[in-house]
Amino acid sequence: MAWPLLQLLLIAATTTAAASSSATTPDGPAPWPEQFHAVLFTNLTNVSFASTSPPLRLHDLYYDWPRRRNLNLIRYQLSRDPLYDVEWNNGTSFYFDSATCRTLQFPVGMLRPGWIAEGGAVYLGRETTGGIDCHVWGKADFIVYYEDALTRRPVRWNFIDVTGIEQFVMSFEVGVVLEDDSQWQAPAHCFLDDAANKTNEHDDHVAVSNGVMDALRLFRKFAGAAAAY
Repeated sequence: MAWPLLQLLLIAATTTAAASSSATTPDGPAPWPEQFHAVLFTNLTNVSFASTSPPLRLHDLYYDWPRRRNLNLIRYQLSRDPLYDVEWNNGTSFYFDSATCRTLQFPVGMLRPGWIAEGGAVYLGRETTGGIDCHVWGKADFIVYYEDALTRRPVRWNFIDVTGIEQFVMSFEVGVVLEDDSQWQAPAHCFLDDAANKTNEHDDHVAVSNGVMDALRLFRKFAGAAAAY
């Protein structure tokens, strides 16, 4: 009878240690893994800018930092034609479906794994969202980022005061890579008329930190895609 009792005591001690660890205030938000696949639910029903596209979306996000590329495969509600958002570290993003394409140029590359902490993130405390106990961080005065207090995985992020965009992480798989290079290649119709398709997003030489630039880029990426499609 002593062995089962010892097992119960060990389990209780482990649980207590995990709870104690999650209860402490972390030094900063955890960096993203260098490669992952996440399924995101995006809610644009409260956006403050004009959008002709459906407001509810599912994203398959493939983040591949070693290859410096990022892919959002966006599916609209009851739509069969997905929108591809392919992002490269040279500042180029392609938004395309089977018939249309828009190219955006940004002054910075893709988000780095530690982008939340870089440039300063303000700890806003603890909050439960979707039944998950989270550490909450503020970034550049308009991004609110939630991470699981126990696992440190991203749970949700909002763009406050600016757009009303909300994104919720439905699943998160570390180390999953989309190896099919054809999924990353912009189609031929993206290059037929560069003047018509390309939009440049420059900052008029405003000196801001890389962390703030990352936040602005993330906002512009979602705002630009939502307004265009």
